[in-house]
Amino acid sequence: MRMQPSSPALAGTLAAVAALGITLAASGPGAAAEPAKKTRAPGFLAPGDLPPHSSSAWFAGKVTAGLPEQPFCVDGALPSAGSHHREYHTELDTSATQISVVARNAAAAAKLTRSLERKVAACAADWLRETPGGTASWQRYGKVAAGDGARVYGVHVSMPESEPSVHLFGVGRDGRTVTVVRWGEMGDLGQAPVPAFKQTTKTAVGKLN
Repeated sequence: MRMQPSSPALAGTLAAVAALGITLAASGPGAAAEPAKKTRAPGFLAPGDLPPHSSSAWFAGKVTAGLPEQPFCVDGALPSAGSHHREYHTELDTSATQISVVARNAAAAAKLTRSLERKVAACAADWLRETPGGTASWQRYGKVAAGDGARVYGVHVSMPESEPSVHLFGVGRDGRTVTVVRWGEMGDLGQAPVPAFKQTTKTAVGKLN
């Protein structure tokens, strides 16, 4: 049977079908997905921004995407999405951690900030319920003028026949970015460097954007 030459209209139809096939193939299960956009890390504290130690310099790890393992007092209160953290230490027992989260908008960031403040304020009581025989206390040290607001808290925990530990927390926000800074060492609330840590918290919030 002799094939009839195709008409211009038929050729156009076939080209359109071929193009459609290419489009469907590109969007099918085997198509390469576009890589997810990574959240850019906000600014973090430098070692020199932390309260000075009497006999050691501060050292800092890298800014790392995600959350640290079991952050004291705020474990379970922070989303991993949009989060970064950095660890700090001295040559002795003093350490610190900063965690920052970029929320989807300012309202979500404000909600997360309030949740973190409640979590830190309840930390001593929560720790006591989970640690029979221990003692714990906490202190609210007030507001810090930085960004959209920040607050500082102290938490002291101790076990019988064990060294007590003291921790300071700064929770603050600037726009849709929230940060929490923890400082800790052996000791009690009476020896905690509260004024210096308030300056650390102010610096941390100021570096977010």
